Amino acid sequence: MKKVFTKAFLGLCALGTSAVAFAQDAAAPVTEQSFHQALKIKFIEGSADFMSLIAIALILGLAFVLERIIYLNLADTNADKLLKGIESALDKGDVEAAKAIARDTRGPIASIAYQGLMRIDQGIDVVEKSIVSYGGVQGGLLEKNLSWITLFIAMAPSLGFLGTVVGMIMSFDKIEQVGDISPTVVAGGMKVALITTVGGLVVALILQVFYNYLLSKLEAILNKMEDASITLLDLVIKYDVKYKK
Repeated sequence: MKKVFTKAFLGLCALGTSAVAFAQDAAAPVTEQSFHQALKIKFIEGSADFMSLIAIALILGLAFVLERIIYLNLADTNADKLLKGIESALDKGDVEAAKAIARDTRGPIASIAYQGLMRIDQGIDVVEKSIVSYGGVQGGLLEKNLSWITLFIAMAPSLGFLGTVVGMIMSFDKIEQVGDISPTVVAGGMKVALITTVGGLVVALILQVFYNYLLSKLEAILNKMEDASITLLDLVIKYDVKYKK
């Protein structure tokens, strides 16, 4: 998984390098502009300093999004199949086989089951405390890095609004220098203000969509963890009643 994330992150960094390089390219006059050319021109017109910061916020936000998507998809395993395998092993009294099933299955549910089965001989209370404690640990791992995504969601429009303020200041500076409030004088600063605002809002919207997807995925996994924990406790109780009379 680390190799996949590394390659994807390098690809996003390359995308960011090309985005920042927009500011260094001269816009050649053409009769028809492609989307890429139009985007490059707007990037330059929106002030390369602020637009580069907004592009970096998008790249870093997408990097954390990609890492979470990979992690949560790997964590989302077939809980029913896992619990059926554990139930079958415990019905036969083979605790080691149940442990092996949990150990060989990826995901937080399997990890919680393994921790509970490791303490099956210590009583149901110990097993329950182990499941609750380790469930909290796994929940924290699932939520890891989500705060960084929310940071970039907040930063992107803030950077855009900062560009807006700077653009307005530029307009007033030109008005002061020229002594005129004609549209030609203030157009440059107003263009910077509007383009940076649009860029920041677009980045925030993109990251927000991915963030909501990650939240829904996280909630689904947490619900599965709770259901699986209750089922596992029932299986341990059945095992105790059957083999520890």
